[in-house]
Amino acid sequence: MELKNKNAVIYGAAGAIGSSVAIAFAKEGARVFLAGRTRSKLEIIANQIIADGGRAEIAEVDALNKDQVETQLTKMLFRAGSIDISFNAISINDMQGAPLIAMEYDQFILPIITAMTSHFITTTAAVKHMSNKAGGVILAITANAARKPYNDSGGFGVACAAIEGYCRQLSLEAGKKNIRVVCIRSAGSPDSQGVDKVFTLHAKNAGITCGEFEDNFAERTMLKRLPRLREIANTAVLMASDKASAITAAVINATCGELAD
Repeated sequence: MELKNKNAVIYGAAGAIGSSVAIAFAKEGARVFLAGRTRSKLEIIANQIIADGGRAEIAEVDALNKDQVETQLTKMLFRAGSIDISFNAISINDMQGAPLIAMEYDQFILPIITAMTSHFITTTAAVKHMSNKAGGVILAITANAARKPYNDSGGFGVACAAIEGYCRQLSLEAGKKNIRVVCIRSAGSPDSQGVDKVFTLHAKNAGITCGEFEDNFAERTMLKRLPRLREIANTAVLMASDKASAITAAVINATCGELAD
């Protein structure tokens, strides 16, 4: 097991990416702490993990609330003894489907503010606690829009670019404490409800079906397909494991070749 005896906190654990990563972490031996705002949704994921023989605990936490995040990490440290992995997968409330000139400022800026607020709060709190045991891993998730502009994506790509820039800066400072910071960049998993919704929106603007939009998108990639949730989760497992111990300040390309690094 790649994450045996590791303790991981996942923010946005009830979402498609967060839950997939939490389940994958648990299967690899990690004790997962599922953090999110809706207890009933977290319980579904926790029950699934426990039924499969894993270890999971839940906490109602708003990743935009500094006091709630720090209180939860303090409790986690007391219960588990260490915080080894922190992964932020919360929704950044982006609005897509319109060009920038047709958007209101609040619509554009919201995902950027949400992303920066939640990542700053969760990562700085994690670094403080990880420093006590001299080591840990902080993971983030972005999309190909961070590097390549797409029509009608609003503030989403800008927010993703901001996350990646923040991770690079944090890597420099956290590295002195033996804490690695890695960002995973996806092209969007079509088996995620959120991605399917966005694809449907862009397909409508293009005058085609969602299936046609996905096929056209996939055709542009080198692997002629898009990454599935399980593949993103597997990438997170690898980056969180000791097998990636030399990797930090990196954006891992999990776009199936939509981008070339």
